[in-house]
Amino acid sequence: MFDFIRKHTKVTMGLLFLLIVPSFILFGLDGYNRSGGNGAAVAKVDGKEIGQSEWDRAHQIEVDRLRTSMPSLDVKLLDSPEARYATLERLVRDRVVAAAANKFKLATSDQRLARELQESPEIASLRRPDGTLDMERYRQLLGSQGLSPEMFEANVRSDLSNRQVLVGIGASGFAPKAAADLALNAYFEKREIQVARFNSADFAAKLNPTDADLEQFYKANEKLFQAPERATIEYVLLDVDSIKKSMTVNEADLKTYYEQNAQRLSGAEERRASHILITSPKTASAADREKAKAKADELLAMVKKSPGTFAEIAAKNSQDPGSASQGGDLDFFARGAMVKPFEDAAFAMKIGDISDVVESDFGYHIIKLTDIKAPKQRSFEEMRPELEADLAKQQAQKKYSESVEAFTNGVYEQSDSLKPVAERLKLDVKTATNVSRQPAAGTTGVLANAKFLNVLFAPDAIEKKRNTEAIEVAPSQLVSGRIVQYFPAQTQPFAEVKGVVRQRLLAQRGAEEARKDGIAKLAAWRAAPASAALPAPVQVSREQTQELPLPVIDAAMRTDASALPAFAGVDLGAQGYAIVKVGKVVPRVPPPEAVAEQERMQYTQRWTSAESLAYYNGLKERFNAKILVAKPVSGNANAQVGVTQ
Repeated sequence: MFDFIRKHTKVTMGLLFLLIVPSFILFGLDGYNRSGGNGAAVAKVDGKEIGQSEWDRAHQIEVDRLRTSMPSLDVKLLDSPEARYATLERLVRDRVVAAAANKFKLATSDQRLARELQESPEIASLRRPDGTLDMERYRQLLGSQGLSPEMFEANVRSDLSNRQVLVGIGASGFAPKAAADLALNAYFEKREIQVARFNSADFAAKLNPTDADLEQFYKANEKLFQAPERATIEYVLLDVDSIKKSMTVNEADLKTYYEQNAQRLSGAEERRASHILITSPKTASAADREKAKAKADELLAMVKKSPGTFAEIAAKNSQDPGSASQGGDLDFFARGAMVKPFEDAAFAMKIGDISDVVESDFGYHIIKLTDIKAPKQRSFEEMRPELEADLAKQQAQKKYSESVEAFTNGVYEQSDSLKPVAERLKLDVKTATNVSRQPAAGTTGVLANAKFLNVLFAPDAIEKKRNTEAIEVAPSQLVSGRIVQYFPAQTQPFAEVKGVVRQRLLAQRGAEEARKDGIAKLAAWRAAPASAALPAPVQVSREQTQELPLPVIDAAMRTDASALPAFAGVDLGAQGYAIVKVGKVVPRVPPPEAVAEQERMQYTQRWTSAESLAYYNGLKERFNAKILVAKPVSGNANAQVGVTQ
């Protein structure tokens, strides 16, 4: 297809002209732009839409950021519907704050922008010794992120303006001591309670439903007994490991690699040094820095005069608490373990040398090199396994990068089969049966990747059984699959699921009977408290739950304690029902003042967070922020519980 376009450029351009120009005539340029590649609207803020593709881009940026900062993070968590929805919420939040900053005319001055850039650690690392910024390295750093200096500075300016929207609320939050103590004491107080449990299982054990009952329940709840849609699929995985299997490392390349990397692979040279440190951080005043430097010069003269007294002078004068007691000894260290000025000096010295005064971010050092541990260079045969693994990995990574385009184009251009691209790239076509949209428990790898499964079970892929697009399921891992045979979801015959029907019916009716009996007992015990048959009392709090269900603890702590004893009923859903009798409130033992102060600070922080959230929610209403897609429901959500007072 691409060869045709290259060979018939004029014909292709003529066809595109005939196709595109009428679109502009019929719909207009503005309409054409609106219908561009931003996809369906997923949210709206201040009358402006956020499209599907923008959401996808934002989520991919977030995924890449998290992968970089946490390489061991499970990729499945990043591709979950909950993670994607969280990205959309952040995108909406940024839009709301930006709209507010624009509405309130919150600008950032050039001076404020300059101060922010000067305080950036990344930019500070690009400064020359004379303090000027290395503009070439600055442009290279930003270019690696797809930004020019102007774009980056505009983004920082915008971010500073947006921060002003919420910073006033966050910086002004406070909670009076009396209010904080009142809330904290109520939160941490204990209550003496008695709990009667009405367990669903106990009531279910007394039931004996007939076959007619089971069939009636089955017909009324057929969706509960559906076999999920499933498919037999083929898929091809392009990754570094699969490429390595088909590669053999050339002997000549292996020996060349050994000659070039033997020293690096044998291990790093280590050096042992002692030092005398006079501390003076970069933030110290010029006068203090000069005073520290003078002290270091004085000590340098002493050790130069009498090198044998270095350890004694270090023990008496060094301000490094970790090494002073050891005569300044720092033990062995390799490159990268020390700050750069110290490292540069130590690795330029000979055994027994004493350095001049070396300045670092910590202060002023006098260094004595005491030993060098050079790694023993191993022979080619000793290192062969490591060399083969290292070189094979590098060559496979290179070949992977070269194969990505061929794989992506191949699964698209010959969409009715995966065999051509597999043969071309020497990959295996794998088969899997009983694959469903939701991966089975314990499934790992490609068949557990939600993004791949969603594409695989897309309506077009099911109907036409074509190859999916190439999907990145992990760093340096591309997969494409196709459905070979599809089995739609269907209700299983009653005879096959009769046992499951019985279990579900007993669980439902057991919970109903437990709830019914519990509500009747609650009414009776409230009318005649002395008739309540309850176990021995226990003391509970929000911290000490005595292994009781959290809804029970919540009911106990929420019960009005103005008239005790008091009863509360708790619907535990599938677990049954509980009645809680609150007999006594046990005031909190006052904590030490230091602990109390820390608690007040945490209370103030949470109060401030609540105020910020309330203000943000007000901004959402003001700027008509709406998310237009449904919020995913976690499959692990607990059954809802209710409290009857």
